[in-house]
Amino acid sequence: MPGHTETEGRKIILALKAGDELAFRKVFDLHFHKLYIFCFRFLKNKQHAEEIVHDALLNVWTNRDRLDEERSILPYLYTITRRLALNALRDIATSQKAMDELWLNIERLSNETEEMVLLNDLRQFTERAVIHLPAQQQLVFRMSRYEELNYDEIAERLNLSRNTVKNHLVAALKTLRTNFNQSDAVYFLFLSVVLLK
Repeated sequence: MPGHTETEGRKIILALKAGDELAFRKVFDLHFHKLYIFCFRFLKNKQHAEEIVHDALLNVWTNRDRLDEERSILPYLYTITRRLALNALRDIATSQKAMDELWLNIERLSNETEEMVLLNDLRQFTERAVIHLPAQQQLVFRMSRYEELNYDEIAERLNLSRNTVKNHLVAALKTLRTNFNQSDAVYFLFLSVVLLK
């Protein structure tokens, strides 16, 4: 534990395992801020990050009998916090707004070579999913996402009604979202955003 000798860290964990609430308070005070910063990098939301860190620390208290007094508690806390943050990301990733924001963030972060490779892999994954869409949905999706055309512009080009264009795009996005969720691509998207900051 930073600022503490190994012996002091071991004493705190032993006291924690014995149910000492003051030891838990000490662990909380020592590590809350750094865990919050770590979690905020994933979630970009103050309230969600605080909730995740509280849950992670509560998990430590609940499972204190499993702690190993020979090891630092901090890596264990980071592991729990990361797992809870990823679970939270998965829960919010199904909203269209979150997916749209991810695409915007990845585009904005795609300037350097390493980022371009990651973006290219993601586009290839998306393209493999898009080619399985019905032809009209593919066309509408490509015009909307790649050419950045709105419903009216697509409708005019394809000689379709605005409502038909909207229905094709909604159906395409629903299918793609299902594919992303089933393949854990959502994790990949979120991690890309976090790691490319």
